[in-house]
Amino acid sequence: MKQSEASLQSLLFDDVPAVEKTAVQPALPSSEWLELAHALNERWQGRLHLGTSSWNFTGWAGLVWAQAYPEARLSREGLPAYAAHPLLRTVSLDRAFYRPLNAAGYAALGAQVPAHFRFVVKAAALVSDAVQRDGGGRAERSNPNFLDPGLALEQCLRPAVQGLGDKLGVLVFQLSPLPPAWLHDPLRLEQQLERLWQALLPELPADSRLALELRDPELLQPWLAAHLKAFGVRYCVGLHDRMPVIDRQLPMLRATWPGDLVCRWNLQLGQSYAGAKDRWAPFDKLVAPDLPTRQGLVKVMAGTLSAGHSVYVTVNNKAEGCAPCSVLELARALAALPA
Repeated sequence: MKQSEASLQSLLFDDVPAVEKTAVQPALPSSEWLELAHALNERWQGRLHLGTSSWNFTGWAGLVWAQAYPEARLSREGLPAYAAHPLLRTVSLDRAFYRPLNAAGYAALGAQVPAHFRFVVKAAALVSDAVQRDGGGRAERSNPNFLDPGLALEQCLRPAVQGLGDKLGVLVFQLSPLPPAWLHDPLRLEQQLERLWQALLPELPADSRLALELRDPELLQPWLAAHLKAFGVRYCVGLHDRMPVIDRQLPMLRATWPGDLVCRWNLQLGQSYAGAKDRWAPFDKLVAPDLPTRQGLVKVMAGTLSAGHSVYVTVNNKAEGCAPCSVLELARALAALPA
């Protein structure tokens, strides 16, 4: 028998910070959202964390927001309403990639979400990009701070740990496309990664994870899988136009098993960010459903959860046209799996 909507809301939202009436208001949760959230949380003991990349999209009115709000206001004030959505239990802090946040900035974000919420934080390009880029993203010069252990500790991990505490789910180092000097020198890259993990792991909270995301498919190699497994760093499945489809990334996951699943579903194959934005905005519906990717992802999520591990999956609007709708479809597919 289905539980009443009131009892489901009580179960799901007991620890959700109150949203003042003058603040950005969340969309009224549908009975389907509530029932899906309750069923998935019960089945997987709260280890499933689905969410999106950022939260400042006006087009999500009715899906996440009670009405359309300006993007600037959503960026400043929308997180509590986002975190009130029963299916959204994580978010990718992509902004940290472009400008490192300090501990106070992280603490301000952490105070706006319930206790079960977890952040996926992107490490700053200051240390995760091998080149320094101009405003248009074009490489200008080598980055002397690439994977610098001390800088990563001071600018990325420590502020996130101090500010978010146990709400830090994953710190992801996304290696932007590497120049040949790094891409074709795996020994040099492995040694630099080893120094990075050795500096960060002693200060990583027990329930948080480090992850490595790639933009060069040439790095999907046994040596890198063995390296990540040795340090307990998760391979982040990066679903992106620069990377192979999910089935071709599964060998990396198998080689690093067991462990949590970290996936950032960023960009549909054959698309560019700018092109998808122009065609798919305002991101209020699924425009280009990617059923093979979704089915493959659900299979990996279910296997990970069934083995007792956690799942962190964040979805970009440029994956299918509307990140909250993609999350809903993932939740539906997971809930439909036989027990």
